[in-house]
Amino acid sequence: MEKSIIEKIKINFTNNGQWCLVIGDLMLDQYIFGEITRISPEAPIPILKKEKQHFRMGGAANVAANLSGLGIKTTIAGVIGNDQNGDRLTQLLKEKLISCRGVIKRKIPTTTKTRIISGQQQIIRIDEEEIVAPLSKKDIEKIISLIKQKPSIIIVSDYAKGFISEALMKPVIKAAKQLQIRIIVDPKGDSLEKYRGVTAITPNKNEAYTLTGNSSKDELLLEKNLKKLRKQFDIEFIAMTQGELGIKLMSEKVTQTIPASKLKQIFDVSGAGDTVISTLAAGMLADLSIQESLEIANIAAGIVIGKIGTIPIEKNELIAELEIENHEQKNKLFTEKFLINELKRRQAMNEKIGFTNGCFDILHAGHVTYLEQAKNKVDFLIVGLNSDSSVRKLKGANRPIINEIDRARVLCSLQSVDAVIIFSHETPINLINIIKPNLLIKGNDYSVSEVVGHKEIKKWGGKVELVALLQGRSTTKIIKKLS
Repeated sequence: MEKSIIEKIKINFTNNGQWCLVIGDLMLDQYIFGEITRISPEAPIPILKKEKQHFRMGGAANVAANLSGLGIKTTIAGVIGNDQNGDRLTQLLKEKLISCRGVIKRKIPTTTKTRIISGQQQIIRIDEEEIVAPLSKKDIEKIISLIKQKPSIIIVSDYAKGFISEALMKPVIKAAKQLQIRIIVDPKGDSLEKYRGVTAITPNKNEAYTLTGNSSKDELLLEKNLKKLRKQFDIEFIAMTQGELGIKLMSEKVTQTIPASKLKQIFDVSGAGDTVISTLAAGMLADLSIQESLEIANIAAGIVIGKIGTIPIEKNELIAELEIENHEQKNKLFTEKFLINELKRRQAMNEKIGFTNGCFDILHAGHVTYLEQAKNKVDFLIVGLNSDSSVRKLKGANRPIINEIDRARVLCSLQSVDAVIIFSHETPINLINIIKPNLLIKGNDYSVSEVVGHKEIKKWGGKVELVALLQGRSTTKIIKKLS
């Protein structure tokens, strides 16, 4: 990944007058998390003790949420029910600053998918939905009026719930072509007729097999047939997502596979296609080539599948991942404001947060071993680093040997450390109260009662964890040897 691409994204993924119109099937995703500890006496089924519940945007709403997270001003068009879940979905959209000017209310249930999860395992999914009846002439005119306001690009997110019909798509494509607006479609079904003339389609491989009628799952035949369909239906390019195999791009001039980013632990693939089409559109708005846009779409998808549930991509995490792909050192040094935002994101994924602190002056094997042990106990390890003034108060006028920025930089290079935050007080108690970690970690040269924050951490259900130290290693001993 070239650095110039990263700079383009930093500059161009902003509300600079460009905006996207998303047209598609709106859904609400509900997640119920809990713990299974016993089997029901009524039937041989597990009993889940509900611990928490989250509502998130799904379907076309998740596409819009991804765009918003990337900094793209977005308007959405679709159908919701005149019910409580419709109100919940509208509120979630507004919280992401997504315009609901194109939302149509009907006397039907809002399409809702409820997932029951224990640990990281989905137990069951409950769907509430009703196929959307054909839109009225007035409803179609409402959507066409949005196109006449000249969005920079249009995404059609078809989940086969009845909203994306040929009766809607024909006037949409006609209006977009007259204004030279590109349309990207995530298709469903066994025919491309209703998408005739769009800029691009982004089927996954199974959807591509359905579109081509290829029941034999012959990959060479699949590619051949997709190329025929592209020409037949006047589509500029097809980007077929293939999971860990990357994305296959097929256009008039190019057929190539864009490799997937390095394999990560997969928690949930739901919403990955939404992230791909959103990031592709955002890349095109940022004046990246189609190939470059698909590269970053692959990387964005790799990020979201590492989360539980449909959680959209954010611009900052995409840039951070791109910089890693570019072999640059990941910036783990956080301000308080950005650390709070990162914690919210990770807590939404049920990650266990750990906190430890220290001066870490002249980093040695004892420090490294200690931090590795601490990281093994949590998903996200935060290191509170004493500032230079704080170290002087604790250790005397001749310390620290290494300044706070250099100490932070070395800590950031450790794989075991996920975040570093510098604090100036003699103790990290203020930070602990802000972070509210699940585990407060110190070396076993302390007793639990001596650990700063041991009383406070009980308030939010956390605990203190003491880890063994590597004997005979200390900064003080190293300094004495050098003097």
